[in-house]
Amino acid sequence: GSIDGVIQEVNVSPCPTQPCLLHKGTSYSINVTFASKIESQGSKARVYGEMLHVDIPFPIPEPDGCKSGIQCPIQKGHYYSYMNKLPVKSEYPSIKLIVKWELVDDQDQMLFCWKIPVQITS
Repeated sequence: GSIDGVIQEVNVSPCPTQPCLLHKGTSYSINVTFASKIESQGSKARVYGEMLHVDIPFPIPEPDGCKSGIQCPIQKGHYYSYMNKLPVKSEYPSIKLIVKWELVDDQDQMLFCWKIPVQITS
């Protein structure tokens, strides 16, 4: 789904095996290295929990990509390292789902999109 960028590497930490065991009340580090195919003044992250083919918005503390390690404006052909946190709230249900993480440019096109299977646990 990455239209305007090419993912080089995705790192979720700590997550030694998949599905990632996400413990309630813990934050996980997200690091994505990608190359941009376009120029964009800004970028915005959208995170979802995907269950039964339905995307449920997953709030993150900082959706602005320019405040998450990306030097803006984004230049065509440059590599960027996007860093963020995935907080797992204690009130989340204990379930298996797919986390879908998107970063969109000014035109709402995807710089990157990736999915990872997770299991939320106490």
